[in-house]
Amino acid sequence: MAESLEETGLKKNARIFVAGHLGLVGSAIVRALHSAGYTNLLLRTRTELDLLDLSAVRRFYEREKPEYVFMAAAKVGGIVANHTYPAEFIYENTLIAAHTIGEAWRNGVKRLIYLGSSCIYPRDCPQPIREEYMLTGPLEETNRAYALAKIAGVEMCWSYNREHGTRFLAAMPTNLYGPGDNYDLENSHVIPGLLRKFHRAKAVGAEEVVVWGTGAPLREFLYSEDAADALAHLMRLPDAEFARACGDARVAPLVNIGSGSELSILELAEKVRDAVGYEGAIDFDASRPDGTPRKLLDVARIASLGWRAKTSIEAGLRLAYADFLKRYPEG
Repeated sequence: MAESLEETGLKKNARIFVAGHLGLVGSAIVRALHSAGYTNLLLRTRTELDLLDLSAVRRFYEREKPEYVFMAAAKVGGIVANHTYPAEFIYENTLIAAHTIGEAWRNGVKRLIYLGSSCIYPRDCPQPIREEYMLTGPLEETNRAYALAKIAGVEMCWSYNREHGTRFLAAMPTNLYGPGDNYDLENSHVIPGLLRKFHRAKAVGAEEVVVWGTGAPLREFLYSEDAADALAHLMRLPDAEFARACGDARVAPLVNIGSGSELSILELAEKVRDAVGYEGAIDFDASRPDGTPRKLLDVARIASLGWRAKTSIEAGLRLAYADFLKRYPEG
């Protein structure tokens, strides 16, 4: 990665702001950049820089003058969190995007990549999901507030590009998992939640693990280190290719990031059981919500830009479980 980053003009001493650097994707981006020899990273915790505070964000940009921005900061959670706290999700994520993107324009940032979510697409849109399907139908009810905030971020990138000639790109990853994930059983996404459930069941010798929903929905997953590699790849594109990725007045600056493959929640639960080494049964609670029936991203656009995922779901789950054991040795 180091040579190609240097070749495309992202110099080793470039001032790179990674917003949300302690999160799942943000921390992976930091690791990817550090491994490539980039040490001039601008990193701030929420205590040090509250992205909900416009004055604080403005002072940070004016003082630090970042040249490149990875916008990975967000309020995130699974189905329960999204359904329970919709006001917090739409309020915080909209403000974070407005402050970070707006001040990037005001301070002459060369390139910005805004990290969205595949939930921006309609619940029942054609599969696999192409970038142009955004805003073509109703959203999934359980995470509509979060999705609308992320759509607003995409629209901000597009609007600044059209009106001010910026080069702001929105990257839409599929369901992510990996080192540094949130393993809270109530507010986590599906993979970290399952890893913890199966680990606890194994530890106490439980005969079965209950998984929410019917097990029928199909999902696509991407290891977080692969996602970070994709984002770094996009940021290092030659000027002409990055400009093309940023779209025009008719094409949104939107690029899907995914593995290009899917599996059912039942199949996923079985693979998590294997990764953990649990030998009991799996039961499904159909009274719990399934969410969107199917969600597979069309990754042709990023493939045309020279990137593909590397980590299989089996290998990724083993790595994620090893991270869980390291962070939560007592389960």
